[in-house]
Amino acid sequence: MAADGNVRFKPVEESCSSEDETDKVTPFIAKSKSKRGFKYEKLIKNEIDDNLRSKIEEIGRKNGKPVNHFLKRGIFFSHRDMEKILDSYEKGESFYLYTGRGPSTKSMHIGHLIPFMFTRWLQEAFDVPLVIQMSDDEKYFSEDLQNGEEPVSIETIREQTRENVKDIIALGFDVNKTFIFSNFEYMCPEYYKNICRVQRLIKLSRMKIVFDFDDNGNIGKINFPAIQAAPCFSSSFPHIFHGKRDVPCLVPCAIDQDCYFDLMREIAIKLDCKKPALIHSKFVPSLVGGVRYKMSASKPGSILLTDTNEEIETKINEYNADPIPERGSRDNRSKKSDVDVIYHYLYYFMKSDEFDTLKTKYDNDEIQSDDLKSELIKILKTIIGEIRQRRKQVTDEMVKRFMTPRPLNYKYKHGSNEIL
Repeated sequence: MAADGNVRFKPVEESCSSEDETDKVTPFIAKSKSKRGFKYEKLIKNEIDDNLRSKIEEIGRKNGKPVNHFLKRGIFFSHRDMEKILDSYEKGESFYLYTGRGPSTKSMHIGHLIPFMFTRWLQEAFDVPLVIQMSDDEKYFSEDLQNGEEPVSIETIREQTRENVKDIIALGFDVNKTFIFSNFEYMCPEYYKNICRVQRLIKLSRMKIVFDFDDNGNIGKINFPAIQAAPCFSSSFPHIFHGKRDVPCLVPCAIDQDCYFDLMREIAIKLDCKKPALIHSKFVPSLVGGVRYKMSASKPGSILLTDTNEEIETKINEYNADPIPERGSRDNRSKKSDVDVIYHYLYYFMKSDEFDTLKTKYDNDEIQSDDLKSELIKILKTIIGEIRQRRKQVTDEMVKRFMTPRPLNYKYKHGSNEIL
């Protein structure tokens, strides 16, 4: 904060976007021109080093949770103030988790699994409450229409929200510790007050820079970042935290979502709230476009949670990796594994330690692409098949229960009997 009391935000290159000759990363676009994909070393806010990783894993083990391969393998690779969350937790102070989903189709894809599966692990490892925002209003405002196209109706997006909520519930979250809310449906007075406080503290000129907005966008799109950010302040949920403004929030999310909360960290002191902490994941790439693009449910190249075994097998078998760059090109150090999406999917979803030898074997031609595809098909059939079966058990009544504002099973001081 500047001496005159006004908030000073970092330039876009340092806060939410990395844009050079190869990469562009914002909440609305993520692409790399390099055949080797995103340069995550340029996106790191604070690296999750071995000491921090060990500390997270140790707390998980104490609470009966095995080491999470997303953490061990560096899929979650960056953070803001994670060490402060752990320090306060070890002193007996609890926190809450906040993550979300913008419903653009009726089914989530495997890329969405990464933050949600890790969030579930964190919830169980630390025994903390969780709020999940369904940002259906964002999808209504930010839809990229082509000439002559009609916008998707609010009713259609609400239907997509309900279907996505069923996907999330099928991942196994504890209803007694989890509140899922739709922005179209949840707008309690305290939440709206926080949104207004955020809006007043952020200048329009800064929003244009940070989020790359132009004058052709609708005002709803410009207004939305405050709505997405406000849930990181505990007073937005009086039914859970009873007006407490000082309950720390940890946001597990993909690295492209960081800028929303970087802004909130700058203004939190003015709101008399704790700065949100974040832990960031890498992107799951698309089958179309390869490692240069993240997977998107509204575009081709996605493996959906509603795909049948036959569809999973067909999509994977039809994939062909980009060729290795020729000698002398800028990317000539690439290996087969660098540009092969199938290898990258195994990096995310193959839990076995056998994965550690795959890169060497594949790059040395000891195993071939078809071998990787066969292994991945088995793994995804199992993961998606189990989700598909659990989803069949998700009723409208269960959705209503998760989405009804109510007290959660939450200890303000963990390890004690002080329960809100």
